[in-house]
Amino acid sequence: MTGTYTGVQPSTEIPPHRYFHEFQANCSVTHTGSVDPIVFPGQLGRSHNHTFMGNDTTDENSTTASLGAGGTACKAPGDLSAYWMPTLYNGDQEVRPVGPQTIYYKSGVTDYTSVRPFPKGLRFVVGDPMQTSEEFRDHPGMVEGWECGESYHNVEIPAACPTRPDVQLNLRMQAPSCWDGIHLDTPDHQSHMAYPGAQGANQDVCPATHPVALPMIEFKMAWPVNGDLSQVRLASGTGHSFHYDFFNAWDDATLDAMVDHCIIGGLQCDARGYDENNPGEGAALDGNYELP
Repeated sequence: MTGTYTGVQPSTEIPPHRYFHEFQANCSVTHTGSVDPIVFPGQLGRSHNHTFMGNDTTDENSTTASLGAGGTACKAPGDLSAYWMPTLYNGDQEVRPVGPQTIYYKSGVTDYTSVRPFPKGLRFVVGDPMQTSEEFRDHPGMVEGWECGESYHNVEIPAACPTRPDVQLNLRMQAPSCWDGIHLDTPDHQSHMAYPGAQGANQDVCPATHPVALPMIEFKMAWPVNGDLSQVRLASGTGHSFHYDFFNAWDDATLDAMVDHCIIGGLQCDARGYDENNPGEGAALDGNYELP
């Protein structure tokens, strides 16, 4: 799906209640680098270091076309999107999340049947490396702050966590899911997107300025560090500088199928669009995570 949406009104409909309306994109880390094709396109070394997931070609020159011609470390081959965040360090040692990370695609509005797939080439930044600790704490996309062991909802990375194999450093943060229907990007890389409830709208309805409901992305990241975390930091600074970027390059038909089956269908799907609690609904993708 490309192009613009005109004449869209935010939906205030209340469909039949479904507790879940989501699917996962499970994507592994591909590489790191001091580039950011959204904020600093074409500029090598201008950005702080980022950890890239999903598309394996993401660099300072990435475009919608180049991502579409790349490969992916997501389970679904149709997800050629690029996902990135500031690299985590323990002292001078780079720490990468291990294995597929969980990136949820959810309905952020009450009317989950009104959610449309992302337009090809849409890109945005969630949060700001220059935000204050209070801005990070109160960010509308904040789900859980930094967590590990029994330490929860921290604005900064905890100084220590239990030294156990099952303990990792975690963070969850949601992206805005209401689009202005026109711009794939804006100069600040945020103004074309808004959270439900912004501009005085009902908490679970998109504002009139951004009437198009898109999937709400939620990063659920886990870094393999525990014990003494006093030297753990982000490439962008302290814990409250966390932010992330998304550049949509999904295969249109694959994304359409996942949104229709899982979000509009009111299911809790894995990365192939299968809800184990509702096996009779089937899956959107086959055993190879591709369209059947």
